[in-house]
Amino acid sequence: MSDDQPLGAGHARPAPPLRQMTARDREERHRAATPLELFFDLCFVVAVAQAGAQLVHSVAEAHTGSGIAGYAMVFFAVWWAWMNFSWFASAYDTDDVPYRVVTLIQIAGVLILAAGVERAFEDHDFAVVWFGYLVMRLAMVTHWLRAASGSTGDERRTAVRYALGVAVCQVGWLGLLVLPEGGRPWAFLVMALAELAVPPLAERSYRTAWHRHHIAERYGLFTIIVLGETVAAATVAVQSAVEDSEELSDLLPIAGGGLLIVFAAWWIYFAVPIHEHLASNRQAFAWGYGHYLVFGSAAAIGAGIEVAVEQSVGKAHISTAAASAAVTVPSALFLFTVWLLHARHFKRGAGQLTLPVASTAVLACTWAGDAAVPAAGLVCAATVAVGVTITARQQRAHA
Repeated sequence: MSDDQPLGAGHARPAPPLRQMTARDREERHRAATPLELFFDLCFVVAVAQAGAQLVHSVAEAHTGSGIAGYAMVFFAVWWAWMNFSWFASAYDTDDVPYRVVTLIQIAGVLILAAGVERAFEDHDFAVVWFGYLVMRLAMVTHWLRAASGSTGDERRTAVRYALGVAVCQVGWLGLLVLPEGGRPWAFLVMALAELAVPPLAERSYRTAWHRHHIAERYGLFTIIVLGETVAAATVAVQSAVEDSEELSDLLPIAGGGLLIVFAAWWIYFAVPIHEHLASNRQAFAWGYGHYLVFGSAAAIGAGIEVAVEQSVGKAHISTAAASAAVTVPSALFLFTVWLLHARHFKRGAGQLTLPVASTAVLACTWAGDAAVPAAGLVCAATVAVGVTITARQQRAHA
């Protein structure tokens, strides 16, 4: 490994003062996530946790529609900023002092955004969220302008287009502050589509040099961290309920079922070598964008488990079916989306049906009453078992 290559997460080293920001080799060997990237992920999950906590409160108080809308909006801001940085870092990470400083500013931005989540949910005041997003996006513009300064031709034009697109979109997000409350969802929809359009428009004449192994690892690591946050949130909910109630017979099945769902989610996500599928920008864009649903549903599973716990001890003002749906709907969405993005590209024969059927079965568990969450957990565990069995048979057939 050369001195110009940043080492993996377990081999941190001092940052060089300054490097020229040039595109990295798409086929670079031993490319791994850096300690800064891992720190970046951990700090971003703080905002994910805040959004999840507010989703729990909204659903438990029977404000499901507004809760889901607020969660979708806040989560988009967090996910999109995370995704933009991750792909940029895959192409241009220099790991020098200016790069680290600008990235730490992005982290400060997401912490500001996290501080404004509660106000956005309860008072529909997005000022703090917008300012936090502004800090993150201006840092991203700085990264792209630096990349432009170190490149020429089509590559330079692509970097400038990225910087301009990010800046223009940030101005558009002012709509969340100046428009009447009824117009804000439409402003969000328009601006979300505009943000999603920036990468394909910017890269129409030059494809940035992202590294498919590195990108697959980055997405996998963030999935692990989000699932970890789900476990943490569910644990706190159970602990709080135990302190206020002695009905462990009601709580333990929910906790056990939720744990099975999270374990299965991890197993299913990492069951296939997805980097082999990321062979073009078209495939990579669809895969990367689709992770809005993967990450969002994974985090929402933890929120759903919290709602189910609160409903079981009488703290939530919703029906058992509604509390069960808070778990089964994001779980089913996770299973189906992972199949759509991952498994269908590698499964053959009956294996193609496993996750779609499982997602339908998990949804059906919604109407299982108090047994809904443990039943959904058992379905997810059975899905893993079936997948392992089918894979083993296919391997033996090709041996």
